[in-house]
Amino acid sequence: QMGSHGPAYYRRYPERFERFTPVCKTNQLENCTEEEIGNTYDNTILYTDYFLSRVIELLKNNADEFETVLFYVSDHGESLGENGLYLHGMPYFLAPEEQTHIPLIVWADDNNPDIDIDTLRQHRDDKYTHDNVFHTILGLLEIVTTAYQPEMDMIHGVQYH
Repeated sequence: QMGSHGPAYYRRYPERFERFTPVCKTNQLENCTEEEIGNTYDNTILYTDYFLSRVIELLKNNADEFETVLFYVSDHGESLGENGLYLHGMPYFLAPEEQTHIPLIVWADDNNPDIDIDTLRQHRDDKYTHDNVFHTILGLLEIVTTAYQPEMDMIHGVQYH
């Protein structure tokens, strides 16, 4: 699952997920309208939503045997024509918010003893960076290492915020 990486957005979802039309059927975005680009991108989001729902369903079905958690994070945001910018990849100090603020989804089974969903909800608007991902994964997997910094763990380190 490649998420919503451009410019070939139309290749990121099966045809049955083409709900928003008209769409841009090329990776040459300059040949498409803003509406087509936006619709095609929205179709990628629709498919990603479906994909994640299926993963969560799989995790729920295995929650009796395993502690399950979904940690989904994008590697970057995407510009879709705001201020004349498209795609991603600008240096961080120049990049617009659309490229630097990214989605993060954490889902955990209700029976997972190590994750307090209510506490996470209280911190859902906290600012995090990709630096936090490494420490969060170490914490989720209970990997013991001197490299782990609990205050950088987005799930177990929320008491430090």
